[in-house]
Amino acid sequence: MIRIDEKNIIRKDFITVNFLYENAKKICKLNLVTKEHNLDNKIIDQNLHRPGLALAGFVDLFSYTRVQVYGNTELRYLEKLNGEERRKSLRRVFEFNIPCVVITDGNKPDEIFLDEASKFKVPIFTTEYSTTKLVYLLSDFLDDQFAPRLTVHGSFVDVYGVGIMFMGKSGIGKSEVTLDLIERGHRLVADDVIVLTKKGEGILMGTGTELGKHFMEIRGLGIIDVERMFGIRAIRYQKRLEILVELEIWDDNSDYTRTGLDGRTLSIMDVEIPYVKLPILPGKNITVISEVIALNYLLKHYGYDSAHIFQERLAEKLRSKNDSENRGVNYFEHDFE
Repeated sequence: MIRIDEKNIIRKDFITVNFLYENAKKICKLNLVTKEHNLDNKIIDQNLHRPGLALAGFVDLFSYTRVQVYGNTELRYLEKLNGEERRKSLRRVFEFNIPCVVITDGNKPDEIFLDEASKFKVPIFTTEYSTTKLVYLLSDFLDDQFAPRLTVHGSFVDVYGVGIMFMGKSGIGKSEVTLDLIERGHRLVADDVIVLTKKGEGILMGTGTELGKHFMEIRGLGIIDVERMFGIRAIRYQKRLEILVELEIWDDNSDYTRTGLDGRTLSIMDVEIPYVKLPILPGKNITVISEVIALNYLLKHYGYDSAHIFQERLAEKLRSKNDSENRGVNYFEHDFE
C-alpha cells in the first residue's frame, strides 16, 4: 500500500485583517467604516466571538483574539447605556488587542463606537447579513484558511462526479490515464502537484497550485494546457477526494483484490479514503476500469454493493444445496439468436 508522508502538513498561524477584508468582503458583504484602523492586525483563531459578557464587564474569559461579532443583542445593550457608560463599556473591550469587529443586520455604529475604535485602531466592518448568516459564511471562510493542508504528487480527476486521485511511481502513466479520461468527457482538477485541504472532520478537498493550474506534462510531448485544448468543460478548480487509486506494474507477489469485499481504505490527515490498488498489464484498459471504479462507488453510495449481493446469492445457493441446474436461465423460449 502506498505511503503518504504527512510530515509536511501545514497550517496557517495567522491571517491579517486586510487579507480577510480583501478575500471575504464580497462573500460577507463587508463594508469598512472606520477611518483610523490597522488592517495589519493578526487573526490567529478561526472561531468567532460575541462579546456580550465582555461589554457587561466580565472579561475573565474574554476570547479577544477572535473576530468580534456585534449583533442586535450587543447593540441594543449599548443603546441602553448613557454616553459615558457606553464609552466605558466599549473601551473595556477595545483595550484588548482584538483584531476587528463586524456589525451585522445592517446596524451602524454611533460616534462613540467609532471614536473608541479609532483610538485603538480597531477596524470596524458592517454587513447587511443577519448574525446567523454572517457567522455561517465567515466561519466557513476562516475554517478554510486555518485548515490543515498537505501537498501530494499525483493526478486528480473528476470521473462521473467522483473525485479520483491517481498515485504511483514516476512514469507509471498517471497523467496519460488522466488525459484519456479528459478526452472521454471527464474533468481535470490538477496534475502532478495536488493540494489537499481538510474540511471538517471527514472531507478532503483537492485543488491544484496557482502556478500549475490545468497544465499537464505528457512525457514525450511536453506541457499542454488542458483548458485551452479541451475547453472549460474539461476542468474544475476543486473537488472532494473520494477514491485513491494506486497504479503499479503487475507484481506476482503483490496482493490484489479479487472480490471487493475487503473495502480497503487509506488514512490521509485522519480521513479514511477508499483505496484501490490497480495493477497494469499490457492490453489492460485502465481508463475504462477507472470509470467502472467511479460507477461502482456511486452504486455503493446509493446502497447497492455488487460484491455483497453476489456473496449473499452464493451463500443462499450453498444453503439450498440445489446444484441440479447451473444455467443463467431455466428456459430459452425459442430464442436462438
